[in-house]
Amino acid sequence: MDKPVTPRAAAPGPRRRDRHGRGMRGPIAPPQVPLAASRAEAFADLVQDSVERLERRWPQLADIDFLVLEVPRLDGPGQAWNDEAVPLGGTISAREGRPARVVVYRRPVEIRTKGRDERAALVHEVVVEQVAELLGLTPETVDPRYGEDQG
Repeated sequence: MDKPVTPRAAAPGPRRRDRHGRGMRGPIAPPQVPLAASRAEAFADLVQDSVERLERRWPQLADIDFLVLEVPRLDGPGQAWNDEAVPLGGTISAREGRPARVVVYRRPVEIRTKGRDERAALVHEVVVEQVAELLGLTPETVDPRYGEDQG
């Protein structure tokens, strides 16, 4: 008498092989390695590094929110893009219990830079300019190294 063969129960735990006998695919790099960070996360880190650098000199920056947005938006009807006027950052004054905000636009900054070092320098420049505007100071007052080649 032939007994039907019953399939083996899958072991409780992670599969070690895919159906072709090869190892399971996984992340290319562990999460703590910079390669695993998305472009948006890496950009936000550049902004945070810049802010931390300035906060040592200007402790009042702790009261300002720093945001990263993909692109600037057009607020009113009839506004059109101008090739020479795409902003890299902006400020929003404090009002109604909301703190002042500095915004850095990721895509316009990325488009204008090649490589991480150049991007970090431009991000810092944009943050310094926006902080200066918010505080009513010159960028050179906010960061004495403003305008110097960082590379």
